[in-house]
Amino acid sequence: MKLSLRRELGEIERIVAARRSLFAASDLPDALIYPVDLATEELFVNMLRHNQQGQGPITLELEVVAGGVRVSLADHDAEPFDPASVPPVDISRPLNERQIGGLGLHLVRQLVGSVHYHYHNRCNTLSFMAREEPTDV
Repeated sequence: MKLSLRRELGEIERIVAARRSLFAASDLPDALIYPVDLATEELFVNMLRHNQQGQGPITLELEVVAGGVRVSLADHDAEPFDPASVPPVDISRPLNERQIGGLGLHLVRQLVGSVHYHYHNRCNTLSFMAREEPTDV
């Protein structure tokens, strides 16, 4: 499933509707809904917030893969930004001693593991896999 999203927060409704449609048409477990929604929304909002000069749409791709879903967001008019360059948040420090920012990416990493980054021709692409964890039998 592929969507072209306008650069506005109201598009989160379309993101959630696309995820609902994908899950309804597949055998994906409900346990993946929260991590997929939160990670996708966080990365989309970061693209809006950190590339306010961007003019083109942001492309969302959702694809069912073995045991889960692959999500990709592409910002087609952007300077390079690799989320791996954001240092991990030290959640053991008191709030008043922490730097502002990075907590959203921390949550994304906790929920889906790693976020893969690719940059080519002014296009930042961020993708992740959300998979059902195997159960012990």
